[in-house]
Amino acid sequence: MQIDSNAALQSRQEILINAPVEKVWGLLTDLKNWPQWQPEISTVTVEGDLVPGTVFRWKAKSASIVSTLQEVEAPRRISWTGKAVGTQAVHIYQLEAQGSQTKVVVEESLAGWFPGIMKVFSPKFLEKSMSASLQTLKAAAEKA
Repeated sequence: MQIDSNAALQSRQEILINAPVEKVWGLLTDLKNWPQWQPEISTVTVEGDLVPGTVFRWKAKSASIVSTLQEVEAPRRISWTGKAVGTQAVHIYQLEAQGSQTKVVVEESLAGWFPGIMKVFSPKFLEKSMSASLQTLKAAAEKA
């Protein structure tokens, strides 16, 4: 799976986290508990197990999102597609153990009329959002 190279907004970022890959994977894949460590996410409902095809519904800020898991390759890759009003998203996390640390690479694309508007009024929206999300993941994973 790849992000949509024709989408209005696209970003790729990476971070090195001082925590083992299993801990980082656990945070990312425990979807129901995202609100406990991600302040912008208020609710998550998962309609099945952590396998491709499982649907999860979540609310980030004021956006209600319906996502479907596309890839689940523990503990190295998870991806999903998502839909919100005027938006189609593709989100991919790749994890790589580097000794006791974890390199996380995240890619996302946002297509549709809403990201088209965002590109005009806030062209760095996706980069800022993904950077903040990675910093939040790092802080949560590095907690003792």
